[in-house]
Amino acid sequence: MTKKSTNSTASKHTVFRQLCNLIPPHLVSEIARRNGSKKHARSFSHYSHIVALIYAKVTHSFGLNDVSDALQNHSGPLSAIRGATAPARNTLSHANKYRPAKIAEELFWEVLNHLRSISPGFGRRRFPGKLRKLTRNIHLIDSTVIELVANCMDWASHRRRKAAAKCHLRLDFENLLPSYAVIDVAREHDNRRARELSAGLKAGEILIMDRGYVDLVHFQDLSERGVIWVTRMKATMKYDVWKDYDVAEGGPIISDQWVCLTNGLPARVIVARVMVDGKEREMTFVTNQMEWAASTIVELYRCRWEIEVFFKQMKQTLKLCDLMSYSANGIRWQIWIAMLVQMLMRYLAWESNWSHSFVRLYGIVRSVIWKKASIRLLLEGYGTAGGLKRWLAEPQEAYLPGFG
Repeated sequence: MTKKSTNSTASKHTVFRQLCNLIPPHLVSEIARRNGSKKHARSFSHYSHIVALIYAKVTHSFGLNDVSDALQNHSGPLSAIRGATAPARNTLSHANKYRPAKIAEELFWEVLNHLRSISPGFGRRRFPGKLRKLTRNIHLIDSTVIELVANCMDWASHRRRKAAAKCHLRLDFENLLPSYAVIDVAREHDNRRARELSAGLKAGEILIMDRGYVDLVHFQDLSERGVIWVTRMKATMKYDVWKDYDVAEGGPIISDQWVCLTNGLPARVIVARVMVDGKEREMTFVTNQMEWAASTIVELYRCRWEIEVFFKQMKQTLKLCDLMSYSANGIRWQIWIAMLVQMLMRYLAWESNWSHSFVRLYGIVRSVIWKKASIRLLLEGYGTAGGLKRWLAEPQEAYLPGFG
C-alpha cells in the first residue's frame, strides 16, 4: 500500500507554470495582433516565445542552444503551460530579430496593470525615516549602461571600440516599480531623455535625479509645472547667492543658500556631510524647494539609491548582460523580458510576505522551477524562523549611512 504524499507545498502545477500563469490568458496574442506581428514560425507562437525568454532569464541560460535544449528536454511540462512549445535554436534567434520588441514592452505594462488590479496594494510600503510624514509621490530617474560586443553590434557604437545600450528608467519610490522606461543606444547623453522621463508628473510631486540629468531649461519647465526637483550640483554650474541661511555649527549641514541660477531660476544649494562607503564626504545638492529643512532635502536625495538597487538586481541577479542576440530588436526583447521577470518575482515576494533578500528569492525559484510545488507556500515557509525583516530591494550598502 502506497503512502500519500504529506508534502504541504505540493501542487498540480510546476513552479514555472505558476510563474507564467501570472500573465493573463490571451494577453500576448492580443498584443501581437495589435502590433501586426505574425508567427514567423508555424509551431512557435508568440506566447511560446515569451515563455522561452522568461525561462532563459530565470535559469541564467548561456545561449540559444541552452534554452532550446533545456525546453525540448522538458517538452511535457512545458506544453502544460497553455500549449507552449520548445523552439529550435534558429527559430528562437529569428523570433528575437524580427518580432517587434514593442510586444514585450506593452506586455510589461499590461501585466503590471493586471497585477495591480488583482492586488491593489502590490508593492506599497511606508516611506522610511524622516520621509514618513510626506504624502507626496516621489519619483526617481536614472539610467544604466549595458555593455555589448562592438565588432558584432555597430548599431550600438559607444565611444571608441565600444558598444552599449542604455535603459532610462523612472521608478516610483512608494512601490519600487517602474512607471516609465526607454531603451536606446548609449551614445545619447542622459539629459536628452530627462523631459521624456518626467512627462506626466503633476504639481506637488517630487522628482529626484543624479547630475547626469542636469538641464537648466528642463528645471525651469519643472518649476513652472509645480514639480519639486532635487539633484546634485555639477562642477560647471554657476549661480549668484541671494541669501545664506543659518545652520547648526558642527552638524551634517555645512551651508544652506538661496541662489539664482544662470537662467534666472531661483534655487537652493545645500552642502552637507554624508557617509559613503564608510568615509565622510561633502556633497552639494540643488533643489527648487525653499521651505523644507535642509536635512529633508538630503534625505530625499538618499532615496535615489533605490534605483541603483533596481539596476543591480537587473544586471547582477537577472544577468541582464548575458544577451542572446546581436540585433537592436533582440536586445530590446531581452531587456523588457528581464524587467518582466523582475516584476513577477517582486509580486511573488509581496504575495508571500517575503522578508529575505531578492537574490535568495531568485535562487529558490530557479532551483525548483520544474518542481510541482505551491510557490507561495514554499516561500512563506522561509519566513517561519523569524529572520531579519528587511525590504527585499533595500541592501544596506546602497545607502548613505550615518546621516540622521
